[in-house]
Amino acid sequence: MSDIASDKPETLTDEAILARFHAAKNPPGSSRTLGFRMLSVSQAERRVEIAFAPTLEATGNPMGQVQGGYVCAMLDECMSVAGLVTSGMTCVVPTLEMKTSFLRPALPGPLKGVGWVVKWGKTVCFLEGELYDPEGRLLARASATAIPTPYSKFKK
Repeated sequence: MSDIASDKPETLTDEAILARFHAAKNPPGSSRTLGFRMLSVSQAERRVEIAFAPTLEATGNPMGQVQGGYVCAMLDECMSVAGLVTSGMTCVVPTLEMKTSFLRPALPGPLKGVGWVVKWGKTVCFLEGELYDPEGRLLARASATAIPTPYSKFKK
């Protein structure tokens, strides 16, 4: 989403941020692979909700369950997007470390992820995320440590 960065960050409403995600013409390949679709944004709560739609290609065993790496990727997307939103759409948050607990198997089809910022600092932030099945059952939880990095560091 190259249209996010600017020289002077503007104050964006939750609705404006949600609209930017929905209008993105070039989402990252991993987001497309996971069936990423932003559902809601709350800057006040530093929280996002995201729909995912992993396909049969994401399965990693004979039982047809979504492979754990894809589950981690969905949780990482939830947490990093929560960081992006918390920064006012001015920073990316590369993950330093991540811990995932798998509570139930995820199956291909619609899933919902929630990500939020626990603590936001100048040099490090702490993030958490959860992934749910269509019945609202918790499938996996994750926590991560990341580095808030302004988009301006990526300008050439």
